[in-house]
Amino acid sequence: MNTIANASAAQAQQDIADEFAFFGDWTERYQYLIDLGKQLPPFREEWKTEEHRVHGCQSMVWLVPSGDASQMHFDATSDSAIVSGLIALVLRVYSDRSAAEIVATEPEFIQQIGLAKHLSPTRSNGLAAMLVKLKAHAAATLKGA
Repeated sequence: MNTIANASAAQAQQDIADEFAFFGDWTERYQYLIDLGKQLPPFREEWKTEEHRVHGCQSMVWLVPSGDASQMHFDATSDSAIVSGLIALVLRVYSDRSAAEIVATEPEFIQQIGLAKHLSPTRSNGLAAMLVKLKAHAAATLKGA
């Protein structure tokens, strides 16, 4: 898998679509999601606070922003294997980018790889809630810049 640190968010989304196109069915895609989630960087226990919790998710999800308007970084984790995989995809598209790029980037990969059709309503809601919180952090950072 190519993880080019300076690739644009659009390129990251295209890479994700290309990777998922490789798998023939959703059983393989779910397994790939789970594998991606296992590769998330370690998440510090002290970050698992109510302040960092993403509400709207059935499983527990925490999202911690850092950086400034020129480059925002996000750390995130979940107690669910599939949700951790979704987090890995979201971070590939949105983490380590400028706040302006984050705010301007729509999560097209969700439709491109067919996630919208294959996630349960609660997981879809949780993914949407995570994206709203992430973009809200970026928008607030832009206002403060």
